[in-house]
Amino acid sequence: MDDAALSADFPLPSREDWLALVEGVLKGADFEKRLVSRTYDGLAVQPLYGKSDAAPRPGRAAHGPWRVAQRVEDPRIESAAGQALEDLEGGADALVLVLPQASSARGFGLRIETLDDLDAALRGVMLDLVHLRLDAGGAGRQAAALLVALAERRGHALADLSIDLALDPIGAAAAAGRMSAPWEIVAERSAQTLHDLAARGFTGRTFLADARPWHEAGASEAQELACVLATGLAYLRALEAGGHSLDVARDALSFLLVADADELLGIAKFRALRALWARVEEASGLTPKPIRLHAETAWRMTTRRDPWVNLLRATVATFSAGVGGADSLVVTPFTAALGLPDAFARRVARNTQLVLLHESNLWRVADPAAGSGALEGLTDALCEKAWALFQEIEREGGMVEALRAGALQERIRATRAARDAAIAKRKDAITGVSEFPFLDEKPVAVAMDADAAPPPAAPSEADASAPPVAAFSDLVAEAASGARLARLLAAPAGIEPVTLGALPRRRDAEPYERLRDRSDALFAAHGKRPAIFLANIGPLSAFNARATFAKNAFEAGGIAALGNDGFPDHAAMAEAFRASGATIACLCSSDALYETDAPAAAKAMKDAGCTRLYLAGRPGAHEAAWREAGIDAFVFMGVDLLGLLEDALRRAEEAARA
Repeated sequence: MDDAALSADFPLPSREDWLALVEGVLKGADFEKRLVSRTYDGLAVQPLYGKSDAAPRPGRAAHGPWRVAQRVEDPRIESAAGQALEDLEGGADALVLVLPQASSARGFGLRIETLDDLDAALRGVMLDLVHLRLDAGGAGRQAAALLVALAERRGHALADLSIDLALDPIGAAAAAGRMSAPWEIVAERSAQTLHDLAARGFTGRTFLADARPWHEAGASEAQELACVLATGLAYLRALEAGGHSLDVARDALSFLLVADADELLGIAKFRALRALWARVEEASGLTPKPIRLHAETAWRMTTRRDPWVNLLRATVATFSAGVGGADSLVVTPFTAALGLPDAFARRVARNTQLVLLHESNLWRVADPAAGSGALEGLTDALCEKAWALFQEIEREGGMVEALRAGALQERIRATRAARDAAIAKRKDAITGVSEFPFLDEKPVAVAMDADAAPPPAAPSEADASAPPVAAFSDLVAEAASGARLARLLAAPAGIEPVTLGALPRRRDAEPYERLRDRSDALFAAHGKRPAIFLANIGPLSAFNARATFAKNAFEAGGIAALGNDGFPDHAAMAEAFRASGATIACLCSSDALYETDAPAAAKAMKDAGCTRLYLAGRPGAHEAAWREAGIDAFVFMGVDLLGLLEDALRRAEEAARA
């Protein structure tokens, strides 16, 4: 049967046909409210999209597998060296050298003080066979000087190496709230650094527009893209003002985006950046070229509680970055929020990428999202929104001026507040933390707790008294002569740092984790957790759904739910409550049984000594009557669960102290 005959016998349904069926299911309910979701940028995510005929998007420079990158961040140099070799032998082909000065080090990072230290940390690593990227925060130029000096010590021509020095003074300043000097001086140093590197034959990428500071502060997808664009443009302008052509300047840049657990938006975000930067190039009079785009799975989405779920989140993020067109990817190990990841966590991080690359074969299609109505539509919407936000930053004087004035931080803070509210209400659920918590989880091993990391070496008197070094070529010479990093970091006299409004860095799960920590403290002190008695009314079929909901809700705050199979009457329920040792309870049943039984059940529980009584469900028109009967609060989807749990836990702590 040919296509025409097939279409005649089985006509394709239209969108109108689909909408008619949907309206029948909705029964008058609002389509937009029920089926259309909104991102934090206000972009609509539709339930159904048609095929897209969008033109091809800007893509990677060369089709093939992305680079599997691993962070080298163990403070102990010997351990770091073994870690690097193990990663490379295990399938990684890129290393990210993380120094303590980087905001991403989170208390760890290579404690490199001299060129010999760096040489020892990379002992056995053939620099000409791997890709290297620095992550050194405000110590970027000094760390770059050490790496250049190491390459020259080992006899490598810099042009033969694949290196991203990843200098990002704007991102480092935004994370720290402090820039080492006024931007005019930093910009001049940046241009001179590129001149010095070119004179030494360096052909890698020198500067990085890094999205991590903005993402970890709570930025939306479009805000993240706008900040990266504005940062990249600031570097272009600085390098052009310093005597470099725009073509040379753009070839000195690379980019880093964060991949999180929102699969569709993640893919669209990576695709959007390539299109947006091509637009910047065109506006600058350049013919667009493929950018180098790094990816890292989100620190913001990692959890300390039930960290095994981080494996699922990281897998989704890896998929999004790979399909979206990342050139290299770092998967944050699943135990990173607990401390320095051990060999097992690092191996799983590598294998997450290797499985998706070589077993799922994600790399074999250059742009798998092409033609997808949903992904093309989201990419276009993100491009439009991000470009508008980027223009707003430009109207404020560019990236540095927007940071200095604090306007940008305020906009991101507003997004963070909206995100916090959604997390508190479980609109943004965190599996293993705010949804399906597990109070009896076992400890997960890490190589080192955060508080066990050795501190960086203190500057010596010689470091403090020696004249500071500013020119990059001089930094390399000093590094080659054995100067300590602290000496290289010394600030020139008369140049005062500039204070900016620091961006906060916080994981989404932290508010719930703090409640769980308080529950653990009560358990350690008294041998038991705070508990809530589930006062189940009626048969299992009536209370099971809401009892399960209440258990998940209260255990998200470390309050153990004491379940049961129900009771023949309210007196038996009250007696079981007295025997449980709990002081608070939650009524659980169906709406129909609430109408007939809630007041009497509430009276029985209060007479039994219940100090705080909840009801699982919305009260609707019964709220006043039920409160009068003794019900103190209601637990339902959309309630401020964090506030409710905070109150319940505070009462438990007060009772424990009494």
